[in-house]
Amino acid sequence: MTAPASTICCHGCGYIADPADPCPFRCPRAGTDDADHVLTRVLSPDGAGFPSGPDLNPFLRYRALMHSYHVATVRGPGGETYRDAAYRDLVASLDAAVAAVDGRGFRATPFFRSRTLSDALGFDRRGGVWVKDETPNVSGSHKGRHLMGVLIHLAVMEQVGLLDPARRRDLAIASCGNAALAAAVVARAGGWELTVFVPPEADPPVVRRLHDLGAKVVTCAREPGTPGDPTYHRLRQELDAGALPFTTQGPANGLAIEGGLTLGYELVTDLARGPGDLDHLIVQVGGGALASACVQALREAVDLGALARLPRIHTVQTTGAHPLERAYARVRALLPDEPGPEAIGKAMADAAARRSAFMRPWKTEPRSVASGILDDETYDWRAVVEGMLLTGGRPLVVGEDTLIEAGRLAVAETGIPVDPTGSSGLAGLVKMRRSGQIGDRDRVAVLFTGRQRSRSAARASVA
Repeated sequence: MTAPASTICCHGCGYIADPADPCPFRCPRAGTDDADHVLTRVLSPDGAGFPSGPDLNPFLRYRALMHSYHVATVRGPGGETYRDAAYRDLVASLDAAVAAVDGRGFRATPFFRSRTLSDALGFDRRGGVWVKDETPNVSGSHKGRHLMGVLIHLAVMEQVGLLDPARRRDLAIASCGNAALAAAVVARAGGWELTVFVPPEADPPVVRRLHDLGAKVVTCAREPGTPGDPTYHRLRQELDAGALPFTTQGPANGLAIEGGLTLGYELVTDLARGPGDLDHLIVQVGGGALASACVQALREAVDLGALARLPRIHTVQTTGAHPLERAYARVRALLPDEPGPEAIGKAMADAAARRSAFMRPWKTEPRSVASGILDDETYDWRAVVEGMLLTGGRPLVVGEDTLIEAGRLAVAETGIPVDPTGSSGLAGLVKMRRSGQIGDRDRVAVLFTGRQRSRSAARASVA
């Protein structure tokens, strides 16, 4: 049997998943030592080129880059043409089911230069701010991309006989908002049972919607003296008991990053039609799946010849919790003033082998108006730190006043009902413009990743 055009491997230890493993989500050596074990989908050197098809659904347009597609086209019945058609039919059927639950399916989201936002921030017309607007996406955020990728993978595994649809295990996720809603929508569409672990402060309308979607909701309070996110601790217990990780944290499910790659691929496609390239990409970071997906997608696009160069990739966290910035500083201290790729790779390998010295839970309970990026840890820190170092980017820590200001600016200048978490990348841009780190002619992209869901969020974004 021909090997798939991609492999699932762990950069921390070199483990390579068996192509017949239906659930290559977590490295089997994770938790056995202090190393950072995260499974990653790696394209074969002679794999497909960068897709340029007309499909509006990103999971169809970029299917030739997806591990689920590679498995389906190798293990499915019939010839290659038949297998491609069967995969397309499967994705279209799942997308229709998502639309039946949420009122919309997956489509490429808008990417545009905001003239009003560019003018408000003093950019020259040769530069400016480009916005990738994820608020029209399934469940109102980018999170559904990650979970749809996992759902498609599970459906393919059932289709090719590697999973038994009559003996499905439950799915589980830890989240306080957008990821939980996306997981509940996508799981409902696929007919899977889902347990959601939420903190006590989870927004009541979100919890009600989770119940409406048929999810089992479990509230997890912090225990004095126990560091880390209590919902993630409870998730790990559920996974150890046999549940499948339907989550966006890479260490728990490395394939969740793959669905998020579609956002980065769309950026590449849009850049070819518009500005051509970017000088900067600013990404808000909680657990790190979004930034990790953007870094990987853009690097793959360069390797495939679809993107001439990488932009500088910067990240944004809040003064309430910034574990990624802390990890970046510790890795940067290992490097010379102007490190090359080889030195960066060596430093990252050293850091990943001693994870607890670089990435550890935030000691105090994090608080911010941008509640969606208050993860105690940046779970996908390694890929994100490496991406910043390779591109000359930097981690930004932004205060509450700037987060609130950016939220107001985003809504007032674009009309997009983005929430304070979703506009926190713009807060990083505001900070960099004021410090002179981004020039008038620079081309900068920000991601509006979540729609306002409650009155409190709406008030915060315009206050």
